[in-house]
Amino acid sequence: MTIKPGLSYRFYHTLWSGLDLLFPPACGGCGKLGVRWCADCQQKLALIPEPVCEICGEPQVSVKICKNCLAARPAFTALRSCAVFKEPIRPALHKLKYRREVGLGEALAWNVAAFLDHLGWQADAVIPIPLSEQRFSERGYNQVDLIAHPLARLMAWQYLPGALDRSRHTRSQVGLDARERRDNVSGAFVAQPQLVKGRTILLMDDVATTGATLDSASRALIEAGAAQVYALTFAKAIQKYGLDRIEHFSARPLR
Repeated sequence: MTIKPGLSYRFYHTLWSGLDLLFPPACGGCGKLGVRWCADCQQKLALIPEPVCEICGEPQVSVKICKNCLAARPAFTALRSCAVFKEPIRPALHKLKYRREVGLGEALAWNVAAFLDHLGWQADAVIPIPLSEQRFSERGYNQVDLIAHPLARLMAWQYLPGALDRSRHTRSQVGLDARERRDNVSGAFVAQPQLVKGRTILLMDDVATTGATLDSASRALIEAGAAQVYALTFAKAIQKYGLDRIEHFSARPLR
């Protein structure tokens, strides 16, 4: 792994390490006391089954562009996910979403950084998928920010959470089919040209299912002048593929 955290991340990490001494954490995956993310849960993380579509990262029979991307190519250059959305990452992301486990987000950011290092992607800035004003008001924070912010520090890339906004509230994507998901988020984002023009953007979300949200947000960024958008999520929901072909993913030990 070639990641060499700068002073910004080291200060951030020291802060959370100090808080861990005062308030011992519990593993986000299994609840083991004393660590934010334990070695056992790390070993249980599972890679997306390969091969995958070159663009959307969907598992398929051969390495090529899938029929969905050929029919309607997404706005992002590529979408990839670090692991399958199942235990132990499912409960961990649930804690990020509903319990504001900021320290857990900092720990999981190392997995994302290791995955990016493997992919070889380079970006100028990291942007999280934003919540609508209504949902942000209800929750009080954006759970994607909890991983994306420390990730930007780790990669020494600029963090631009204000560069992308939701122009309207959208219903939850849970329970919607692929077409309904696309319609639900179509035109739902607006990007700030002065912040994204000419930049290569890493767009982050927590979980990918069809990629509709990331596609719509990427389109807004490209229309605002972004040179290129790479989409990345920590997890991907795998529904129509068996899990027997999934291999374990081992990244750098997390803090």
